[in-house]
Amino acid sequence: MASGLFALLDDIAGIAKIAASSVDDVVAQAGKAGAKAAGVVIDDTAVTPRYAVGFAAARELPIIWRIALGSLRNKLLILLPGALVLALFAPWAITPLLMAGGVFLCFEGAEKLLELVLPHRAHGEGKADEAAGDPAALERQKIAGAIKTDFILSAEIMAITLAGVSDQSFWMKAAVLAIVGIGITVAVYGVVALIVKADDVGMALAANQRPVASLLGLRRPEPAEAGGFDRALSRLTQPLGRGLVVAMPHLLNLLGVVGTVAMLWVGGGIIIHGLEEYGFSSLGHGLHDLAAAAGRALPSVLAGAGEWLAGAVLAAMFGVIVGGLTVIAMHWLVGPVVKLFGRDAAA
Repeated sequence: MASGLFALLDDIAGIAKIAASSVDDVVAQAGKAGAKAAGVVIDDTAVTPRYAVGFAAARELPIIWRIALGSLRNKLLILLPGALVLALFAPWAITPLLMAGGVFLCFEGAEKLLELVLPHRAHGEGKADEAAGDPAALERQKIAGAIKTDFILSAEIMAITLAGVSDQSFWMKAAVLAIVGIGITVAVYGVVALIVKADDVGMALAANQRPVASLLGLRRPEPAEAGGFDRALSRLTQPLGRGLVVAMPHLLNLLGVVGTVAMLWVGGGIIIHGLEEYGFSSLGHGLHDLAAAAGRALPSVLAGAGEWLAGAVLAAMFGVIVGGLTVIAMHWLVGPVVKLFGRDAAA
């Protein structure tokens, strides 16, 4: 009887070890796959804060929360099942879809570059003007626009993740996609929440003359003259608060630049790797050789970072070319044809 019990416990311990090993494998695969989607994550983090700009401070976090929930729905209820179905029945379609997403990212990046040179009315700006008189309607419109944009970026993240675990089992793919989807959403929108509230935190710090009493909670704040500890700490907290207020507009502008560069870098890289899978490897090999040469030209300590940076810049330059051609095609070929058929249909 005792031997049977020990055998059962030994079996349970063996199962637990296998389960722990499986969890470790899932986490490791999720980490690798998520790292490959880093460029799209950067762009997602850079793009989202602008959707909360212009609203009352009390509405900023609720807006980010609703966008985050929409992002989770995109990833877990739509894109994850779709990716698994695709992996089961049409794995050959993953690379073309990735490349199509890469072209879209290049198009968006090139549009932003074009906007810097030739400012023009942004997409959906007319609708924003119509909703400007109704804050609730404007908020709903902004959230809907953010979730639509997130869908494209989330689709790229999930497709890149799926491509990274294409040789794994069905359940491993499902687990990795779920972990990456949830983890990236929490990370992106956690950072976005910190960004959009940083200026409010800065204003509170800059105006607070009694940080020991009100911030650290060492004693009950009362309307009295600041003590020695308050004066000492406020010499640190007030400049920090003013610095946050001054820095946030510049940080948002920098994030916009980073997001545009990330779009072009990721989009260009996806297309280059896709071409290699179809046998057109000369472009990828040529760019890799140029990046390697740039790395060798630097001191050995910086060689790896220099090669990576050169590769990213070259991929972004290729993304600018693809995006520019796509902008021309969309505005001067596809757009007029769509308008022509629209007029014919209306007639």
